[in-house]
Amino acid sequence: MKNETEEKKRRREFRNEDTASEEESEAVSQQQKQIIDSGSVTTHNNGHTIHCLTVIGQIEGHYILPSQNKTTKYEHVIPQIVAVEEDPQIDGLLMLLNTVGGDVEAGLALAELVAGMKKPTVSLVLGGGHSIGVPLAVAAKRSFIAESASMTIHPVRMNGLVLGIPQTLEYFQRMQDRITNFVTANSNMTKERFMSLAMNTQELVMDVGTVLDGPDAVEEGLIDSLGSLSDAMDWLIKMIDKERKKAKTAQGRRKEK
Repeated sequence: MKNETEEKKRRREFRNEDTASEEESEAVSQQQKQIIDSGSVTTHNNGHTIHCLTVIGQIEGHYILPSQNKTTKYEHVIPQIVAVEEDPQIDGLLMLLNTVGGDVEAGLALAELVAGMKKPTVSLVLGGGHSIGVPLAVAAKRSFIAESASMTIHPVRMNGLVLGIPQTLEYFQRMQDRITNFVTANSNMTKERFMSLAMNTQELVMDVGTVLDGPDAVEEGLIDSLGSLSDAMDWLIKMIDKERKKAKTAQGRRKEK
């Protein structure tokens, strides 16, 4: 009788192990599918759930870019940002940037969404955060840049047929003002300094503007800190813990009332 009981116990343990193994395999499979479908991943570690969003290549807006271009489609990113903000299981957002820029309005729309999030957000520029990638980098509550990365600041311009009338130039100026105001409102750089770097004619051979290396971007006040992935993650976790503590304190005060 005793042997039978032990045998049943062993079989139950084996079944539990198989079930746990299947659940882990399913979780890994879902994570891999998420990476393939959207270039993003949600990680769980030490009680923190973080969504990692990548912005790579060229930001594709209202027009489809050629198939050989590596792109980030803004209509795919917008729902992800909304989902992160609304999902109670997700604690914060880590945004990894390596972009040459792209559609101005699409990039600015994404930047405004990130800037409007209540949850902790951290951005990390790797490789490059050029053109409209600049507003995206500064949109997070804390921004980091790798020492080997760079950022290009330049004025708004357009390819192809353009109507040569005063209204076109006024439209460009108004769009430039929107970008300038957003960047300076979300960083420690002044409008005057930003426009001075954007209109620099002494650095880029075929363009107007300035390339800032990682240390220069921090020194200019555009990016908060030099750092790597571990630095960005540590800061994000610290922000999450701070928000949790604040929420717990507020809940305690409500109970006292």
